[in-house]
Amino acid sequence: MAIRIDERFRVDAPVGVVWDFLADPRRVVACVPGGELLGVTDDRTFEGRLSVAVGPFTFAYGGRVRIAEEDVAARRVRIVGQARERIGAASARLTLESHLAPLPGGATEVTAAARVDVEGRLVELGRGVLEHLGHVVFQDFAGAVRAAVESEAAGGAHPAPGPATGGPAGAPPRPPLRAVPLVLRTLRSWMAGWWGPRAR
Repeated sequence: MAIRIDERFRVDAPVGVVWDFLADPRRVVACVPGGELLGVTDDRTFEGRLSVAVGPFTFAYGGRVRIAEEDVAARRVRIVGQARERIGAASARLTLESHLAPLPGGATEVTAAARVDVEGRLVELGRGVLEHLGHVVFQDFAGAVRAAVESEAAGGAHPAPGPATGGPAGAPPRPPLRAVPLVLRTLRSWMAGWWGPRAR
């Protein structure tokens, strides 16, 4: 099943500062719910893991992300990635195109367009739920990016990456993405959008 996710968000920081942040996977991964950077193959290829907790069980997905195209002058980047469940047959392929544009007052607008091809048990949720799930996860990610970049732009320091995972040195393992509350939020949003126009 192929799904589309189109999102945009504002960051109150100059476009160059936002670009430098988003171009650094060590900082970006700290904003991904349940994400962890495992290694850097080269300056364009990165290995990572996504952990998802469903009740008492935790599922881990391992994968690779590669920067396929990068235009620094135009502030555009295209990345491709693939991930597979470490125990199980679920998998996903990702193509993500992002663009940064300056806004009046020194802020930045981030626009992202993604296509995700999903195989395995996730397909049973259906395209509508999966697209809303992607929206909810992206909003959490965008909020974390906004908070981190604006803090740095205001003079806050960011931690140096550690040697093994790319995260802060000595940091504890990243908590997994909690799927049940996330799916409940997604279902509420999806049903509100489905019923809303029909209630008028």
